[in-house]
Amino acid sequence: MSRLDSDIWNLLKATPAKGEELTARLAFPDTSKQVFAGISADGYRHFLIPLSEGEEGLNDNKSRGISVSCEELKIKSQGKNPKASKYIDIICQDAAGFEAFDVIGHEIAVSLETHGVSKSEAVGGVLAKWRYFWGKPAASILSYNEIVGLFAELWYLNKWTLPYLKLTEAISGWRGPYGSRHDFEWPNQSIEVKGTASTQGRIHWINGIDQLLPPEKGGLFFFSLRVREEGGAVNTLTDLIETCRKSLKDDAEALANFENTLVLTGYSPLHDDEYGKIRFRVIDELLYVVKDSFPRITTDNFQDGMPSGVEAVQYQINLDGHDALIIARKPGKNIFSSGKIH
Repeated sequence: MSRLDSDIWNLLKATPAKGEELTARLAFPDTSKQVFAGISADGYRHFLIPLSEGEEGLNDNKSRGISVSCEELKIKSQGKNPKASKYIDIICQDAAGFEAFDVIGHEIAVSLETHGVSKSEAVGGVLAKWRYFWGKPAASILSYNEIVGLFAELWYLNKWTLPYLKLTEAISGWRGPYGSRHDFEWPNQSIEVKGTASTQGRIHWINGIDQLLPPEKGGLFFFSLRVREEGGAVNTLTDLIETCRKSLKDDAEALANFENTLVLTGYSPLHDDEYGKIRFRVIDELLYVVKDSFPRITTDNFQDGMPSGVEAVQYQINLDGHDALIIARKPGKNIFSSGKIH
Protein backbone atom coordinates (compact mmCIF):
# COMPACT_ATOMS: atom_id res chain seq x y z
CA MET A 1 0.00 0.00 0.00
CA SER A 2 1.18 3.52 -0.68
CA ARG A 3 -0.77 5.26 2.08
CA LEU A 4 -0.67 4.48 5.76
CA ASP A 5 -3.69 2.60 7.06
CA SER A 6 -5.70 5.08 9.12
CA ASP A 7 -6.16 2.36 11.76
CA ILE A 8 -2.47 2.71 12.65
CA TRP A 9 -2.92 6.37 13.54
CA ASN A 10 -6.06 5.48 15.54
CA LEU A 11 -4.19 2.77 17.43
CA LEU A 12 -1.42 5.20 18.24
CA LYS A 13 -3.92 7.78 19.51
CA ALA A 14 -5.43 5.11 21.78
CA THR A 15 -2.14 4.85 23.73
CA PRO A 16 -1.07 8.50 23.98
CA ALA A 17 2.51 9.37 24.76
CA LYS A 18 3.54 11.62 27.62
CA GLY A 19 6.34 14.10 27.92
CA GLU A 20 9.13 13.44 25.44
CA GLU A 21 8.12 9.86 24.74
CA LEU A 22 6.63 8.68 21.45
CA THR A 23 4.07 5.99 20.79
CA ALA A 24 5.07 4.31 17.54
CA ARG A 25 4.53 1.27 15.34
CA LEU A 26 6.07 -0.02 12.15
CA ALA A 27 4.51 2.09 9.45
CA PHE A 28 4.78 -0.19 6.42
CA PRO A 29 5.73 -3.65 7.70
CA ASP A 30 5.26 -5.26 4.28
CA THR A 31 7.65 -2.75 2.69
CA SER A 32 10.29 -1.91 5.28
CA LYS A 33 11.24 -2.62 8.87
CA GLN A 34 13.07 0.71 9.05
CA VAL A 35 10.21 3.22 9.16
CA PHE A 36 8.04 3.80 12.23
CA ALA A 37 4.89 5.92 12.42
CA GLY A 38 4.54 7.81 15.66
CA ILE A 39 2.43 10.38 17.48
CA SER A 40 3.99 12.62 20.09
CA ALA A 41 2.28 14.08 23.14
CA ASP A 42 1.58 17.32 21.26
CA GLY A 43 -0.40 15.43 18.60
CA TYR A 44 2.15 15.85 15.82
CA ARG A 45 2.64 12.92 13.44
CA HIS A 46 6.13 11.50 12.97
CA PHE A 47 7.97 9.11 10.73
CA LEU A 48 11.04 7.72 12.48
CA ILE A 49 14.03 6.01 10.92
CA PRO A 50 16.44 4.43 13.44
CA LEU A 51 20.13 5.21 12.99
CA SER A 52 22.92 2.80 13.75
CA GLU A 53 26.13 3.87 15.45
CA GLY A 54 28.02 6.23 13.15
CA GLU A 55 25.17 6.68 10.63
CA GLU A 56 24.67 10.24 9.42
CA GLY A 57 21.48 12.06 10.43
CA LEU A 58 19.61 14.86 8.68
CA ASN A 59 18.24 18.30 9.58
CA ASP A 60 15.87 20.02 7.18
CA ASN A 61 13.48 22.90 7.93
CA LYS A 62 12.98 24.22 4.38
CA SER A 63 9.36 23.08 4.02
CA ARG A 64 6.51 24.81 5.85
CA GLY A 65 4.58 22.38 8.04
CA ILE A 66 7.11 19.56 7.85
CA SER A 67 10.54 19.35 9.47
CA VAL A 68 13.36 16.84 9.86
CA SER A 69 15.81 16.53 12.70
CA CYS A 70 18.08 13.96 14.30
CA GLU A 71 16.84 13.16 17.81
CA GLU A 72 17.37 10.89 20.77
CA LEU A 73 13.89 9.45 21.29
CA LYS A 74 12.02 6.87 23.32
CA ILE A 75 9.32 4.86 21.56
CA LYS A 76 6.65 3.90 24.09
CA SER A 77 5.58 0.71 22.28
CA GLN A 78 9.10 -0.69 22.56
CA GLY A 79 8.78 -2.14 26.03
CA LYS A 80 7.96 -0.90 29.52
CA ASN A 81 11.07 1.22 29.98
CA PRO A 82 12.20 2.08 26.46
CA LYS A 83 15.77 3.12 25.90
CA ALA A 84 16.48 6.36 24.06
CA SER A 85 17.92 5.80 20.59
CA LYS A 86 18.91 8.09 17.75
CA TYR A 87 16.40 8.56 14.93
CA ILE A 88 15.83 10.68 11.88
CA ASP A 89 12.59 12.32 12.96
CA ILE A 90 10.25 13.63 10.23
CA ILE A 91 7.45 15.68 11.77
CA CYS A 92 4.16 16.82 10.24
CA GLN A 93 2.60 19.67 12.21
CA ASP A 94 -0.17 20.53 9.73
CA ALA A 95 -3.30 18.34 9.72
CA ALA A 96 -4.08 19.51 6.18
CA GLY A 97 -0.94 17.70 5.04
CA PHE A 98 -1.61 14.34 6.69
CA GLU A 99 -2.65 12.60 3.45
CA ALA A 100 0.50 13.72 1.65
CA PHE A 101 2.58 12.87 4.72
CA ASP A 102 1.45 9.25 4.52
CA VAL A 103 2.56 9.03 0.89
CA ILE A 104 5.90 10.63 1.75
CA GLY A 105 6.48 8.00 4.44
CA HIS A 106 5.83 5.18 1.99
CA GLU A 107 8.16 6.67 -0.62
CA ILE A 108 10.91 6.87 2.00
CA ALA A 109 10.29 3.21 2.95
CA VAL A 110 10.52 2.14 -0.70
CA SER A 111 13.67 4.20 -1.23
CA LEU A 112 15.35 2.65 1.80
CA GLU A 113 14.70 -0.88 0.58
CA THR A 114 15.22 -0.55 -3.18
CA HIS A 115 17.50 2.37 -4.04
CA GLY A 116 20.62 1.37 -2.13
CA VAL A 117 21.08 4.84 -0.61
CA SER A 118 21.82 5.92 2.94
CA LYS A 119 18.95 6.79 5.28
CA SER A 120 19.71 10.52 5.14
CA GLU A 121 19.87 10.39 1.32
CA ALA A 122 16.56 8.51 1.13
CA VAL A 123 14.78 11.04 3.33
CA GLY A 124 16.43 14.05 1.69
CA GLY A 125 15.66 12.83 -1.82
CA VAL A 126 11.96 12.23 -1.16
CA LEU A 127 11.51 15.55 0.64
CA ALA A 128 13.26 17.45 -2.16
CA LYS A 129 10.69 16.04 -4.59
CA TRP A 130 7.75 16.96 -2.37
CA ARG A 131 8.97 20.38 -1.25
CA TYR A 132 7.40 22.13 -4.24
CA PHE A 133 3.99 20.51 -3.61
CA TRP A 134 3.90 20.71 0.15
CA GLY A 135 1.65 23.36 1.69
CA LYS A 136 -0.30 23.92 -1.53
CA PRO A 137 -4.00 23.09 -1.88
CA ALA A 138 -4.45 19.43 -2.82
CA ALA A 139 -4.80 19.31 -6.60
CA SER A 140 -7.55 17.13 -8.05
CA ILE A 141 -6.46 14.32 -10.32
CA LEU A 142 -5.81 15.36 -13.91
CA SER A 143 -8.36 14.38 -16.53
CA TYR A 144 -7.37 11.82 -19.15
CA ASN A 145 -6.91 14.52 -21.80
CA GLU A 146 -4.81 16.57 -19.38
CA ILE A 147 -2.63 13.53 -18.69
CA VAL A 148 -2.08 13.01 -22.44
CA GLY A 149 -1.29 16.72 -22.88
CA LEU A 150 1.20 16.85 -20.01
CA PHE A 151 2.78 13.58 -21.17
CA ALA A 152 3.33 15.15 -24.62
CA GLU A 153 4.95 18.27 -23.17
CA LEU A 154 7.27 16.25 -20.95
CA TRP A 155 8.10 13.89 -23.81
CA TYR A 156 9.12 16.86 -25.97
CA LEU A 157 11.10 18.36 -23.09
CA ASN A 158 12.91 15.12 -22.24
CA LYS A 159 13.55 13.72 -25.73
CA TRP A 160 13.81 16.80 -27.95
CA THR A 161 15.34 19.57 -25.82
CA LEU A 162 17.21 18.40 -22.70
CA PRO A 163 19.83 16.37 -24.64
CA TYR A 164 20.57 19.23 -27.06
CA LEU A 165 20.34 22.49 -25.08
CA LYS A 166 21.84 23.76 -21.86
CA LEU A 167 19.61 22.46 -19.07
CA THR A 168 18.63 25.89 -17.76
CA GLU A 169 17.88 27.05 -21.31
CA ALA A 170 15.74 24.01 -22.04
CA ILE A 171 13.69 24.35 -18.84
CA SER A 172 13.28 28.11 -19.08
CA GLY A 173 11.68 27.59 -22.50
CA TRP A 174 8.80 25.56 -21.01
CA ARG A 175 6.28 28.39 -20.76
CA GLY A 176 2.82 26.88 -21.33
CA PRO A 177 2.07 26.27 -17.62
CA TYR A 178 2.71 29.98 -16.96
CA GLY A 179 -0.09 30.95 -19.34
CA SER A 180 2.09 31.79 -22.33
CA ARG A 181 0.59 31.49 -25.79
CA HIS A 182 2.82 28.57 -26.81
CA ASP A 183 4.06 25.63 -24.75
CA PHE A 184 7.75 26.28 -25.44
CA GLU A 185 9.11 29.72 -26.22
CA TRP A 186 12.65 30.89 -26.89
CA PRO A 187 13.83 34.18 -28.40
CA ASN A 188 14.13 32.63 -31.89
CA GLN A 189 11.08 30.34 -32.06
CA SER A 190 8.04 28.88 -30.36
CA ILE A 191 6.77 25.31 -30.30
CA GLU A 192 3.16 24.31 -29.67
CA VAL A 193 2.98 20.76 -28.29
CA LYS A 194 -0.07 18.55 -28.59
CA GLY A 195 -0.71 14.94 -27.68
CA THR A 196 -3.51 12.74 -28.97
CA ALA A 197 -4.79 9.26 -28.22
CA SER A 198 -7.21 9.39 -31.16
CA THR A 199 -7.48 6.27 -33.29
CA GLN A 200 -8.80 8.35 -36.20
CA GLY A 201 -5.52 10.09 -37.02
CA ARG A 202 -3.32 12.97 -35.87
CA ILE A 203 -6.26 14.93 -34.53
CA HIS A 204 -5.57 17.75 -32.08
CA TRP A 205 -7.67 20.34 -30.28
CA ILE A 206 -6.60 23.96 -30.78
CA ASN A 207 -7.56 26.36 -28.02
CA GLY A 208 -8.01 29.90 -29.20
CA ILE A 209 -7.81 31.95 -32.36
CA ASP A 210 -4.21 32.99 -31.70
CA GLN A 211 -2.68 29.68 -30.54
CA LEU A 212 -1.27 28.95 -34.00
CA LEU A 213 -0.15 32.49 -34.75
CA PRO A 214 3.66 32.83 -34.95
CA PRO A 215 5.60 34.87 -32.38
CA GLU A 216 6.66 38.40 -33.25
CA LYS A 217 10.20 37.15 -33.82
CA GLY A 218 11.11 33.77 -35.27
CA GLY A 219 8.97 30.89 -36.47
CA LEU A 220 6.28 28.69 -35.00
CA PHE A 221 6.57 24.89 -34.96
CA PHE A 222 4.04 22.24 -34.00
CA PHE A 223 4.97 19.03 -32.20
CA SER A 224 2.48 16.18 -32.54
CA LEU A 225 2.72 13.14 -30.28
CA ARG A 226 0.37 10.24 -31.02
CA VAL A 227 -0.04 7.61 -28.28
CA ARG A 228 -2.07 4.49 -27.55
CA GLU A 229 -2.99 3.36 -24.07
CA GLU A 230 -1.92 -0.28 -23.69
CA GLY A 231 -1.47 -2.46 -20.63
CA GLY A 232 1.86 -3.76 -21.91
CA ALA A 233 3.30 -0.36 -22.82
CA VAL A 234 6.34 0.95 -20.96
CA ASN A 235 5.68 4.71 -20.73
CA THR A 236 3.82 6.39 -17.88
CA LEU A 237 3.51 10.00 -16.80
CA THR A 238 5.18 9.27 -13.46
CA ASP A 239 8.15 7.50 -15.08
CA LEU A 240 8.60 10.37 -17.53
CA ILE A 241 8.66 12.90 -14.68
CA GLU A 242 11.30 10.85 -12.87
CA THR A 243 13.37 10.63 -16.06
CA CYS A 244 13.30 14.42 -16.36
CA ARG A 245 14.37 14.76 -12.72
CA LYS A 246 17.31 12.42 -13.25
CA SER A 247 18.41 14.41 -16.30
CA LEU A 248 18.37 17.61 -14.21
CA LYS A 249 19.75 16.30 -10.91
CA ASP A 250 23.18 17.88 -11.37
CA ASP A 251 21.79 21.37 -12.06
CA ALA A 252 19.98 22.68 -8.97
CA GLU A 253 18.62 25.77 -10.72
CA ALA A 254 17.18 23.82 -13.65
CA LEU A 255 15.69 21.17 -11.35
CA ALA A 256 14.03 23.80 -9.15
CA ASN A 257 12.63 25.51 -12.25
CA PHE A 258 11.28 22.18 -13.49
CA GLU A 259 9.58 21.38 -10.17
CA ASN A 260 8.02 24.85 -9.93
CA THR A 261 6.70 24.60 -13.49
CA LEU A 262 5.36 21.09 -12.88
CA VAL A 263 3.29 22.39 -9.94
CA LEU A 264 1.58 24.86 -12.27
CA THR A 265 0.38 22.07 -14.60
CA GLY A 266 -1.95 20.77 -11.89
CA TYR A 267 0.10 17.62 -11.35
CA SER A 268 0.43 16.35 -7.78
CA PRO A 269 2.39 13.28 -6.67
CA LEU A 270 -0.55 12.45 -4.41
CA HIS A 271 -2.12 10.79 -7.44
CA ASP A 272 0.95 8.93 -8.72
CA ASP A 273 -0.66 5.55 -8.04
CA GLU A 274 -3.45 6.38 -10.47
CA TYR A 275 -1.17 8.00 -13.06
CA GLY A 276 1.07 4.94 -12.98
CA LYS A 277 -1.82 2.73 -14.13
CA ILE A 278 -2.08 4.56 -17.46
CA ARG A 279 0.57 3.20 -19.82
CA PHE A 280 1.26 4.68 -23.25
CA ARG A 281 2.85 3.34 -26.41
CA VAL A 282 4.19 6.14 -28.58
CA ILE A 283 2.94 5.70 -32.15
CA ASP A 284 4.77 8.63 -33.71
CA GLU A 285 6.34 11.97 -32.83
CA LEU A 286 6.49 14.59 -35.55
CA LEU A 287 7.67 18.18 -35.72
CA TYR A 288 5.89 20.43 -38.23
CA VAL A 289 6.61 23.93 -39.42
CA VAL A 290 3.55 26.15 -39.14
CA LYS A 291 3.09 28.21 -42.30
CA ASP A 292 0.35 29.13 -44.76
CA SER A 293 -0.61 25.57 -45.71
CA PHE A 294 -0.80 24.40 -42.07
CA PRO A 295 -4.46 23.78 -41.09
CA ARG A 296 -5.52 26.55 -38.71
CA ILE A 297 -8.01 29.30 -38.04
CA THR A 298 -6.68 32.82 -37.44
CA THR A 299 -8.13 36.33 -37.45
CA ASP A 300 -7.19 36.47 -41.14
CA ASN A 301 -10.03 34.03 -41.81
CA PHE A 302 -12.52 36.72 -40.77
CA GLN A 303 -12.55 39.52 -43.30
CA ASP A 304 -14.36 41.91 -41.00
CA GLY A 305 -12.73 40.70 -37.80
CA MET A 306 -14.13 38.28 -35.24
CA PRO A 307 -17.95 38.13 -35.25
CA SER A 308 -19.53 40.27 -32.57
CA GLY A 309 -20.23 38.34 -29.39
CA VAL A 310 -17.77 35.51 -30.08
CA GLU A 311 -15.65 35.15 -26.95
CA ALA A 312 -13.55 32.08 -27.73
CA VAL A 313 -12.81 29.65 -30.54
CA GLN A 314 -11.88 25.99 -30.06
CA TYR A 315 -11.46 23.64 -33.00
CA GLN A 316 -9.84 20.41 -34.14
CA ILE A 317 -7.19 19.90 -36.78
CA ASN A 318 -6.21 16.66 -38.52
CA LEU A 319 -2.57 16.57 -39.65
CA ASP A 320 -2.95 13.43 -41.75
CA GLY A 321 -2.13 14.42 -45.31
CA HIS A 322 0.17 17.28 -44.30
CA ASP A 323 3.45 15.35 -44.32
CA ALA A 324 5.07 17.99 -46.54
CA LEU A 325 5.18 20.24 -43.46
CA ILE A 326 7.11 17.70 -41.35
CA ILE A 327 10.67 18.83 -40.63
CA ALA A 328 11.66 16.05 -38.19
CA ARG A 329 10.42 12.57 -37.31
CA LYS A 330 12.83 12.02 -34.43
CA PRO A 331 14.92 14.23 -32.15
CA GLY A 332 18.48 15.06 -33.06
CA LYS A 333 21.20 17.60 -32.52
CA ASN A 334 20.76 18.96 -36.04
CA ILE A 335 17.31 20.31 -35.10
CA PHE A 336 18.70 22.83 -32.64
CA SER A 337 21.46 25.22 -33.64
CA SER A 338 22.16 27.90 -31.06
CA GLY A 339 18.58 27.46 -29.83
CA LYS A 340 17.06 27.88 -33.28
CA ILE A 341 15.13 25.22 -35.16
CA HIS A 342 15.83 25.07 -38.85
